[in-house]
Amino acid sequence: MSSENAPNTPPKTCEVPAVQIDGVSKSFSGTVALEPVWLKIRKGEFLTLLGPSGCGKTTLLNLIAGFLEADKGELFINGELVTQVPPHQREIGIVFQNYALFPHMTVAQNIAYGLRTRRVPKVETADRVREALALVKLEGFAGRRPRQLSGGQQQRVALARALVIRPRVLLLDEPFSALDRNLRTAMQVELKEIQSRLGLTTVFVTHDQSEALSMSDRIAVMSRGRIRQIGTPPDIYDRPQSHFVSNFVGDANMFQATLKEKTGTLVQLDVGGTRLTLDTYQDELPEPGQVTLFARPEQCHLTKAGQPGTIPATVALSVYQGSYAEVHLDCLAAETGRVMQRVPASEAPEEGTAVGIALPASGPAIYDLQGSFS
Repeated sequence: MSSENAPNTPPKTCEVPAVQIDGVSKSFSGTVALEPVWLKIRKGEFLTLLGPSGCGKTTLLNLIAGFLEADKGELFINGELVTQVPPHQREIGIVFQNYALFPHMTVAQNIAYGLRTRRVPKVETADRVREALALVKLEGFAGRRPRQLSGGQQQRVALARALVIRPRVLLLDEPFSALDRNLRTAMQVELKEIQSRLGLTTVFVTHDQSEALSMSDRIAVMSRGRIRQIGTPPDIYDRPQSHFVSNFVGDANMFQATLKEKTGTLVQLDVGGTRLTLDTYQDELPEPGQVTLFARPEQCHLTKAGQPGTIPATVALSVYQGSYAEVHLDCLAAETGRVMQRVPASEAPEEGTAVGIALPASGPAIYDLQGSFS
């Protein structure tokens, strides 16, 4: 496994983490939303919970925040048990998907709200609000109301309100989902810079894999109420441990294959009549038989048709993308009948061209069909 702890099993490290989740689970009306999870989040770490809708990531975030009560398990923040501690006493900053700003309050009043409820003296509150405004680059906006702000400015106010209380942990629930693409990218950069500058432990929820890859120190990929893999962005992208993770994170080409032999990480495969020898990164490999062969588009290379050791295919469509073209190939050995390859736009082959697909000797992975979609 690429992470230091296998997901959903108790970790063995002795370091006191910023957040520790020990066997926490949650069901709603008999339906399991979150299987028992064990997870340690390091101090100063930017950890992303990544997965499709309904996978349990927001449930887990709400359990950390204290908005939901766990059915089983315990939660710790900086080593302190907080399982029964109400949200306002957990010293957590939260940015919601819809920002949840008070429309009748000014920007400064919105930011100061958490300080007022904590009875912070007025002079200190004013100083901290000014600092927060400067941190999110909104100096001069203190007297405006939310309706006078753009979406990106409202997002900054919500972030400032979460940061001004100096939280032990910052929780972010898809905070960029309402922003357009360019603004979203700019805010991702700004948030990461602020988080790094403050050294603030951050838990970020998203279903956007590119967002997770670009911002995270580690990613916990979730599906069906379970953490399927935990690791750094390169771990998750380059060494996915399951069919689900490889498909959900990044583009993936999947081939139907027969595993003939295996020796350590070295495997002999038959892919559509083509014999391949590959060295995988996997610690555990399926038994000989029918398997799925996974390779990223950038690991596949187009050659002339009939080259030894290549998988036969035919160019179905070339999609111009500026500096490169996405070449979609009809391939009988592919799991869906199609694979995709990116090539320089000037080198895109014509539709109908017969080609071969060459795979590198190391890098691809194989998965057991029985657990392909778990």
